[in-house]
Amino acid sequence: MTFLSATLSRVKPSPTIAVTTKAAELKAAGRDVIGLGAGEPDFDTPQNIKDAAVAAIAAGKTKYTAVDGIPELKAAICAKLKRDNGLDYAPNQVSVGTGGKQILYNALMATLNPGDEVVIPAPYWVSYPDMVLLAGGEPVIAAASLETNFKLTPEQLEAAITPKTKWLIFNSPSNPTGAGYSREELKALTDVLMRHPHVWVMTDDMYEHLAYDDFEFCTPAEVEPALYERTLTCNGVSKAYAMTGWRIGYAAGPVEVIAAMRKIQSQSTSNPCSVSQWAAIEALNGPQNFLPANNEVFKRRRDLVVSMLSDIDGVTCPVPEGAFYVYPSISGLIGKTTPNGTVIENDEAFATALLEEADVAVVFGAAFGLSPNFRVSYATSDEALKTACTRIQKFCASLT
Repeated sequence: MTFLSATLSRVKPSPTIAVTTKAAELKAAGRDVIGLGAGEPDFDTPQNIKDAAVAAIAAGKTKYTAVDGIPELKAAICAKLKRDNGLDYAPNQVSVGTGGKQILYNALMATLNPGDEVVIPAPYWVSYPDMVLLAGGEPVIAAASLETNFKLTPEQLEAAITPKTKWLIFNSPSNPTGAGYSREELKALTDVLMRHPHVWVMTDDMYEHLAYDDFEFCTPAEVEPALYERTLTCNGVSKAYAMTGWRIGYAAGPVEVIAAMRKIQSQSTSNPCSVSQWAAIEALNGPQNFLPANNEVFKRRRDLVVSMLSDIDGVTCPVPEGAFYVYPSISGLIGKTTPNGTVIENDEAFATALLEEADVAVVFGAAFGLSPNFRVSYATSDEALKTACTRIQKFCASLT
C-alpha cells in the first residue's frame, strides 16, 4: 500500500516547469541552451514598484496581514477593475492570493464537488485540468483548432456543457497561443452561457495588458453584465508589471465565493507576502505609461518569431493578438527523422529532439491539450530569439 494520496495519481507535474528545469540543467553542464519555455517577461520590475517595496520594509510593514489581502490593496484592485474594465466591486468581493495560480486553485477547491465538470478550452494553460482534478472535479476539454485561430466557437461551448457543468475557465489573451477574443467573439460565448444559468465563468485575465495591433481586451462580465453574479474575474501583477517572483494574484466575484476562497486560504498559505502587497498597490495605482513601451518590444519580438518560423516548410505559425507566446503547428514535420535517427512521431518527440540536437527548449503541444504544436515564449531578447529561431530553422531543414 502506497503512503501517498491517491489524488496525486490524477495529476501530473507541470510540463513547463519541467522544460525550464531541464534547460537549466543543460546550461549548468556547459551547453549553450536557449530557453523559450518560461512564461516570464525579461523586463525588470519598474523602479517605482521596487521603491514601494523598499519603503514598506523600512516602515516595518513585514508582519502578518489579513488572510486574503490588506484593505489598501483591495481598494486598489477595485479601482483598477472600475478604471480598466468598467466593473464595480467592493473590497469584500476581492481576494488576494500568492499568485494567479493560487487564486484559481482556491476557487476550484471552494466550489467543486466530486463529479462536477469544468469546461476548459484547448489549447489551455497546463495547470487548469490538473487543478480541477485535485479539487475533485472533472475537466471537460473543448478543443479549438488552427482554423479558428485556436479560439473556441459558440457551438463547441454549447456541446461541452452538461447538467454537471459548474464552470467555464476562460483565458484571453491565451497561454499558450496568444489568441485574443474580440468583443463580438466573446459576446457569442456569453450568449451561450446565458442559456445555461447553472454554469459560472472563471476568467484568467493575466495577459490583459499584453495586446497588440488593434486588438482590444475585454472580459466576460464587462461584455455581458447579466453574468456579473456568476463570474469570478481573476488577474494579477505578474506579467504586465514584470512581477512574476512577487507572487500576487487576485480575484473579484460574489461575496459567498470570495468568503469560501478566504476560508481555504486561511487554512493553507494564509496571507500573501506583506511587502509584495504594498508593491502591488504601487503597480496598480502608479504610472502605467511603461506598458505601451513594453508592448512595442513584445510586438517586435512577436513579428520576428512569426516571420522566422513561418519560413519553415511544414510549420504553420498564426499571428497572436496578445500575451507573449506563439503556438506553431508542425503537422508537416510528423513522421520525419532527425540526423541522429530520432523519428518525429509527435510534438513531444519534436521538442525533445530540438533540445537535445539543437539546444533550444520549447514546450510540446500535448502539454496544452492540442497537437501537433509547440509553444515558444518570446519574452526574451531579440538576439536570443534570432539565434533560437535560426537553430529551429536549421533543425527542421535537416529532417528527412
